[in-house]
Amino acid sequence: MKYNRSNFLDKLIEHEGMVLTVYQDSLGIDTIGIGRNLKDRGISKEELDYLDIPSMEVVYEQGINEADARYLALNDIAIVENELCRVHPCVEEMDSVRQLVLMDMAFNMGVPRLCKFQLMWNAIHQQQYETASLEMMDSKWARQVGRRAKILSEAMKTGAF
Repeated sequence: MKYNRSNFLDKLIEHEGMVLTVYQDSLGIDTIGIGRNLKDRGISKEELDYLDIPSMEVVYEQGINEADARYLALNDIAIVENELCRVHPCVEEMDSVRQLVLMDMAFNMGVPRLCKFQLMWNAIHQQQYETASLEMMDSKWARQVGRRAKILSEAMKTGAF
């Protein structure tokens, strides 16, 4: 992938925020850090060991620190990137800005939901990025995330932030 993970992490913090205690997201799902879904992904034993946190109970009681949040987010980025490239290998050939757009969307809604944007994907496969941009905005996701969707849609269309 061509995009810079560090830059992407900064964009994620801008879009997702960083909350160091467990909170419920807009769907009522327990979440921590930079959008880590505790219901679906949780925090693995290996991650807890790396963070030197003895159990999930401690996470719920005391939260995590900023370095922990960044570590978990970088792990999430790697997982999402692998999932996205597995189902849409064309992403690897795109420019870094459009890769960032799709990674941001995948991180936000999950790869399975992103794959349902069939008209957007059809446009992407034909390198019709203006059409892909319009399809992004014609979605429930765009209505839910508002300004974020406008920024990402414009970046998909122009190839620049």
